[in-house]
Amino acid sequence: MKTYSKKDLNEYHFSLTYDDISLIPTEVSRIKSRSEASTKCEFLGLDLAVPVVSSPMDTVTGISMAEELTALGCLGILNRFDSSLGQILHGNDGVNLRGVSIALNTEMDVVEKLAERNYVICIDTANANNRAVLNKTEEIKKRFGGTKLIVGNIAHGATLKQLDSSGADAVRVGIGSGSVCTTSIQTGIGLGQVSSLLSVIFARKKDDLKIKVIADGGIKSPGDVAKAIALGADVVMLGRMLAGTKETPSEVIKYNGQLWKKYRGSASFGVKMRNEFIEGEETMVPYKGQVKSVIDAISDGLKSAMSYMNCFTLEELRKTETFAVLSNSSFLERLPKI
Repeated sequence: MKTYSKKDLNEYHFSLTYDDISLIPTEVSRIKSRSEASTKCEFLGLDLAVPVVSSPMDTVTGISMAEELTALGCLGILNRFDSSLGQILHGNDGVNLRGVSIALNTEMDVVEKLAERNYVICIDTANANNRAVLNKTEEIKKRFGGTKLIVGNIAHGATLKQLDSSGADAVRVGIGSGSVCTTSIQTGIGLGQVSSLLSVIFARKKDDLKIKVIADGGIKSPGDVAKAIALGADVVMLGRMLAGTKETPSEVIKYNGQLWKKYRGSASFGVKMRNEFIEGEETMVPYKGQVKSVIDAISDGLKSAMSYMNCFTLEELRKTETFAVLSNSSFLERLPKI
């Protein structure tokens, strides 16, 4: 069996997803217990306990989610449709969050108020390979240089240098890989997340760029989080894994004796409420209880992966160069048989 390096995976003849690969432990681990592994990292000037950022979707990140993720040492990006944004802009200091999303047409006086409060700002678009995104980024950086900016999304590293030059501090990587995203079906655009990530990671290395990489989409489990970090992502952005938790904005619905919550893509009809081109689905996901249990599971799974891979820190995990490419049968063999 061939052991693949990141370079091998980046040059693989097919586009790869998380389900197509696994990590291979090839060293005797120095770690006695997973508790010795640290999932802490620095991201855009923030100290995170776990490398998790929430997606700015209206059924994922409202005030409650953003505040709870702050308390848990993660970063919540308040969705730009949230009705509480107004009270934040008017100086409600009782709100404890660290990130907000804006639209391309958001007025600069709004951006100024967010910048004054030192929020991480996410320019929330489907396609960052767009002159309007670059112009908005340049304008914000010119006026509020210290503000940390996230842009997205991209599927390939070809334009990374331009995004970095415009002033973007981080980029969301992934087009068409979200569980309620239909962009690839509707437009034919997109790559598997592993291939997207590696394309961007290698582009960053080639041009010695400082821009941070956010793995956004396709993550279904703590194991996928470990794979994303091992591939070189700085943090992961989660939507569906956080959906259905108590802190999400949508109401709990009881149906057929089970509790559910709504989950929808940012380009779904439920968000747009207009008869126009739709690139997102709307669905129901089982109610999961408090988001803390999800974050704890991610932290535990990530630490366990690090103990297998002989990595005390996330920086050590990002240096992983031993991967397997799985056949379909090999992937299925790994699924629990109940």
